[in-house]
Amino acid sequence: MYAVIKTGGKQYRVAAGEKIKVEQIAADVGQEITLDQVLAVGSGSELQIGAPLVSGATVTATVVAQGKHDKVRIFKMRRRKHYQKHQGHRQCFTELEIGAINGGTKS
Repeated sequence: MYAVIKTGGKQYRVAAGEKIKVEQIAADVGQEITLDQVLAVGSGSELQIGAPLVSGATVTATVVAQGKHDKVRIFKMRRRKHYQKHQGHRQCFTELEIGAINGGTKS
């Protein structure tokens, strides 16, 4: 069984037991959270697609870790203009381990 969930402005296809890195969620390590923005639930050849969400469908996940991705380096330069700009950014993430996927009814 798998589900397509939406969190942090992105969509993820998840199955039970998988680990995924999503945009930072305000939760402690070890805490169990419920993701209720489920766009689709599938099992074998059967697929439920919501309009836009599958009502009653939830995905439970456990927070494994909080952290930051590798640094993305930004370098801007205009040739012959004596202009150089260095910048860096590290995006925060939350690592989740997917538990149970509870299917719902189409809305």
